[in-house]
Amino acid sequence: MIITQNKRQLIVSHLDLIIGFGFHLFLILSFVIVFSLAASNADAQTQTSTNTCSGRNFINELSAEKLSEAKTEASLIPNGSGLFWKVEKSGVEPSYLYGTMHVTDPRVLNLSASVRNTIDESNTVVIETLDLLDPKKAQAAVLMNPNLTMFTDGSTLTSSMSEDDAAYIEAELKARGIAISLVNQFKPWMIMSLVASSDCETARKAEGVQILDFLIIEQAKSANKEIKGLESITEQLSAMASLPIDFQVRGLLETLRLGDLNKDMMETMISLYVDQEIGLIKPAIKVIATELGQEDIDDESFGDFEAKIITERNHLMAERSEPILQEGNAFIAVGALHLPGEEGLIELLRERGYTITRAN
Repeated sequence: MIITQNKRQLIVSHLDLIIGFGFHLFLILSFVIVFSLAASNADAQTQTSTNTCSGRNFINELSAEKLSEAKTEASLIPNGSGLFWKVEKSGVEPSYLYGTMHVTDPRVLNLSASVRNTIDESNTVVIETLDLLDPKKAQAAVLMNPNLTMFTDGSTLTSSMSEDDAAYIEAELKARGIAISLVNQFKPWMIMSLVASSDCETARKAEGVQILDFLIIEQAKSANKEIKGLESITEQLSAMASLPIDFQVRGLLETLRLGDLNKDMMETMISLYVDQEIGLIKPAIKVIATELGQEDIDDESFGDFEAKIITERNHLMAERSEPILQEGNAFIAVGALHLPGEEGLIELLRERGYTITRAN
């Protein structure tokens, strides 16, 4: 891997953030109305949707030894391989789980015929939240809970960091056509979500290309299926807002400093997703860090993020999925990071008496 020394440290500490936020970029959609003025020049900066986002897949640049090391660790993660799972229980018609990625990349949107057929044959189709399908409801959730997205204690984005960091963020946002005066009241994770989106991802959304979850719902609507959600947007906002401010600030700074390397992180993640190797993501982060000459990964920070954004929500999803699974013949689509692991959705449902096997 050819990379400048001054960015090595940033990649290591940023990888854990981009993996999590990358799978939750769908949250940007609910804030388009908030940032519309700040992002008014997006068309001048974006590519056409006919192009995929260019980026390097770091997996292809790992040595055979390091790749083997990552795969060995990934093999210990329960249910780390696979996106499509059959859920069975005696006396109940089988249902299905599907792991999504909340982006518009055409490789992600390319659902297999078996998945599409399962959606058509299901009685109920479920995604994480239905609130984002209703812009007015999403806007109301933001306005009714300002403390989740904004500083309400008199502080601001720039006052929550050093003067040097504040000056850097102001300059970087200005270069992107975003005046600090328009966003200074917003919490760092909100702005990070805005700037982390690649140009072509932003362009595709502006042209009306839907993320995978919404594509699934459109198919369900066309087939007249009952549609449900597992969470409210307020719950999702609360999860993001619960991250410590210093953690959010670090994520924003590193997203800005990495620049074009953000698209390399996203390309690596999308490639692993398309290969259905979700369990390989975190082990790959570790070996990529080693290849870049830095082994000091902030496991504690990643652990906090994983607990609040993934694990706690896994338990909630399992609880709310069970009544739907008891009705039978459901298709439940959630972010793929929610499926694997000892406290992943698959294992949590197995603990509730379901037999879950990988579907074709």
